[in-house]
Amino acid sequence: MRHCIAGVDEGSIAEELGIRPGDELVSINGRDVADLIDYQAFCAEEEIVLRVLRGGEEMEYEFEKDEYEPLGLTFDRPLMSRERSCANRCLFCFEEQNPRGVRDTLHSRDDDWRLSLMTGSYITLTNVGERELERIIARHASPLYISVHVTDSGLREKLMGNPRAGRILEQLNRLKSGGIFFHTQAVVCPGINDGEMLEKTIHDLAALQPAALSMAVVPAGITWHREGEYPLRNFTRDEARAVLDTCRRWRAICRKYFGTAFVHPADEFYLLAGEPIPTEEEYEGYEQIENGVGMLRLLEEEYAAAFDLAKERGELGDGPAGRPLMAVAATGTAAGPFLRDLLAKRPVPGVDVRVHPCTNFFFGDSVNVAGLLTGRDLLHEENGLRGLRMDALLVTECMLREGEELLLDDMTVDDLSRELGVPVIVVRRGGEGLFDAQMQLRKQTKV
Repeated sequence: MRHCIAGVDEGSIAEELGIRPGDELVSINGRDVADLIDYQAFCAEEEIVLRVLRGGEEMEYEFEKDEYEPLGLTFDRPLMSRERSCANRCLFCFEEQNPRGVRDTLHSRDDDWRLSLMTGSYITLTNVGERELERIIARHASPLYISVHVTDSGLREKLMGNPRAGRILEQLNRLKSGGIFFHTQAVVCPGINDGEMLEKTIHDLAALQPAALSMAVVPAGITWHREGEYPLRNFTRDEARAVLDTCRRWRAICRKYFGTAFVHPADEFYLLAGEPIPTEEEYEGYEQIENGVGMLRLLEEEYAAAFDLAKERGELGDGPAGRPLMAVAATGTAAGPFLRDLLAKRPVPGVDVRVHPCTNFFFGDSVNVAGLLTGRDLLHEENGLRGLRMDALLVTECMLREGEELLLDDMTVDDLSRELGVPVIVVRRGGEGLFDAQMQLRKQTKV
């Protein structure tokens, strides 16, 4: 398999050899290169024989280098092969619940272990056969992030709509035997894989320690757009409390026998149950933060640290003279009360920030996180921001497309600002970003 070279790093080994963009990589040390994982593994060696094709002529470069020293090549495909897409038909699949007209990226369904290794995305292993499992082990692809959902083979096949899904424990045991570590998650649906099935899943995954590093328990997201889909519903308060009780019991067991809590419920379960968010120590380094596990606790800890440091340095004082600048912080309905309490505990003098939880009408009101709010939700006639008194609007960058000031429905931040007639400040992720945004507003206090 040949791979088109898109770029050569300045000052790299490849540049010194005279390799050019447009050349094609043929082999490394006589071995075909399947993808980026192979390329990185073969390039780690000290003695290299590189075969390159240019204009139909094959050239060979033989040289020595330091172990793991990069060659300095980039390719026309980031993975040097096609991404592997999801072959499942999960009962709770969020992508299948998208409304019509959303951007193409919201229909992305990758299920590629190479991306799991490189970016921490979750995979199901249903498209990983014996040969590829051996390659994962041979390439020491660790840690991986694996969506288990349930370990009962029959229920996993049903839940994921894939007859290959029932092999999960066999696959995980193979990875453990091969020295591969992995984080896991269970997206839980009430009445399906909670209760006894959740107990079994936690038991089975905890038994795979130390290879199994952690387990996140996350409620399935349900939108209004489930026409023709399997009937699902959201957790009730009592059901959320039952999930937390199960997790607490297993956390105590795992601490006793393994020295780690292991299983971590998502913040949403605590909000649904009306229970306080655990302390920072409970999250053991926030290994499952991208799953919404400990996100609120980390937000508060970072905010408190930034606030207290500014106070210690004398940067807060009583605030500028004149009336405080009035800002509205838009967020989802789930975190609204928590955020309101956080800001009330440590208010920034000279700034009056009022938290406004917005209902999600784009996906449905049970989708309650800030990151899935659209411009239309923020401007909606019911529970939107129009008519609110404010000098500025704060929105989290979680609402925006990465690297762009574009909301999920393609409304821009400038569009939103024009509609509301006030400046819109994009708040960086985390508590420090929230504090810094208020300090930025404080400088604009009206006299």
